[in-house]
Amino acid sequence: MKVTSTNPLSLSTATGRWSGLGPYYAMFPREFAFNVIETYSKPGDAVLDPFAGRATSIYAAAAMQRLGCGIEINPVGWLYGYVKLKPALKRNVLRRIKNIGEIAKLIDSKKIDDLPEFFSVCYCPNVLRYLVVARDELRWRNSIVDATLMAIILVHLHGRREQSLSNQMRQGKSMAPDYSVRWWKNRQLLPPEVEPVEFLIQRLEWRYRHGIPNLRKNGTIIRGDSLSFLSGIKNKVSNGEKKPFDLLFTSPPYYKLTNYHYDQWLRLWMLGGPNQPTWISEKWKNRFESKSAYCDLLYRVFRGCAEIMASTAIVYVRTDAREFTKTTTLEILRDIFPKKSLEIVSKPFIKNTQTALFGDKSKKPGEIDIIMR
Repeated sequence: MKVTSTNPLSLSTATGRWSGLGPYYAMFPREFAFNVIETYSKPGDAVLDPFAGRATSIYAAAAMQRLGCGIEINPVGWLYGYVKLKPALKRNVLRRIKNIGEIAKLIDSKKIDDLPEFFSVCYCPNVLRYLVVARDELRWRNSIVDATLMAIILVHLHGRREQSLSNQMRQGKSMAPDYSVRWWKNRQLLPPEVEPVEFLIQRLEWRYRHGIPNLRKNGTIIRGDSLSFLSGIKNKVSNGEKKPFDLLFTSPPYYKLTNYHYDQWLRLWMLGGPNQPTWISEKWKNRFESKSAYCDLLYRVFRGCAEIMASTAIVYVRTDAREFTKTTTLEILRDIFPKKSLEIVSKPFIKNTQTALFGDKSKKPGEIDIIMR
């Protein structure tokens, strides 16, 4: 899809400008999501994504007059998706930005001093005070105003110097603290002097320049484990509260590739998590080192999806082209949807991957799209 002034991804529209909210590792390209929704569904159809990430699929469905329902276990991805479907009014977010700034002037310095060295090398004192107060004060789970401000903070929490609140970092993935501190010190990189209230107001003005989308009547993003929520959705479909889904459009986590919680540790800290990366042992919140656990997850989730889909529903799954992930996903989908025809489209990487940009030069097999109907 080419971005023009008349299509939904144009930055001169509210829908287009908010569609890209939230840097997230291994996210759907926006154009890809809109194309799949347009090609494989029609207005009024129900679209399901049990591994929603930052909810690009659900946003695209809602923007194109479909009914989208996504589930995401990582609160960072969930927050991006929830906010961009219907952000708070600009004036209320602006007021909250300034309110947090006023509270930050009164913060007890001990809250700053007690943080690990990483934080004082990553952020200037004004920014760090603001972040600590926002972390404590913003009720992002319950208030759309606070959720919107928190989402904007998360977008700019780390990235390129002078374009974010942090010292030089990757934007999509949080770097390890010890490595980051050594890297900054070796290059004599001090945290940039940023006035956080002014910085956030500028970003707010850009994001709100063409208004806000109002898509929550068509799009829902649920925070939690798909296995816990699919059964509840099944009950609603069974008793007629929800219509069966016409399109399953998703990309499950890839085997042994990345840990979405560990790699987002700094944004998760901002949401109230620990102040250093932590390997989470909870099921479905790790890197999927176990082949049996990975197979179990995919089978149970796709089985749960099948139970709430129309008999004529289309399945569109993008996954990793490495042999184990590809073979496992194909076998499970064939087993769960035995009567559907199968089409496989190869999607080799054309540009450098995110891992290649940071030293991993090994050849990557790319991805594949599995289409069943």
